[in-house]
Amino acid sequence: MARRKAREGAGERPAACPCGTGRPYADCCAPVHRGEATAATAEALMRSRFSAFALGDAAYLRHSWHSTTRPGRLELDPGTRWTRLEIVETGQGGLFDSAGTVRFRAHYREGGQAGVLAEHSRFAREDGRWVYLDALPE
Repeated sequence: MARRKAREGAGERPAACPCGTGRPYADCCAPVHRGEATAATAEALMRSRFSAFALGDAAYLRHSWHSTTRPGRLELDPGTRWTRLEIVETGQGGLFDSAGTVRFRAHYREGGQAGVLAEHSRFAREDGRWVYLDALPE
């Protein structure tokens, strides 16, 4: 999802969390986005990042990126609407791990066309919190 551009601000907040847990946004990714909580697992961080893409929260995306791979600037494409996240598999990334992977499919609509971004992402702990490191080559 790093290849996508996005707008800086965050838009109107939905009732249901975009990450797909079925929980209300206010009880799911919102506390993580606001910095009131941290993602407990690599999968939880992936879900919070998908929600941030869906909501246009570029500031959170940059904050949740590893310092060695974080882009200097991030612009989200307002023409891309992220619609659904599928977690395909996870490897490590649990409460007591320091690294983990998440394979996912992120569904989107752009220019009236449906698309899917598939990625196998690496996550690591930095300063005690989970952050996105990079995408593994397929």
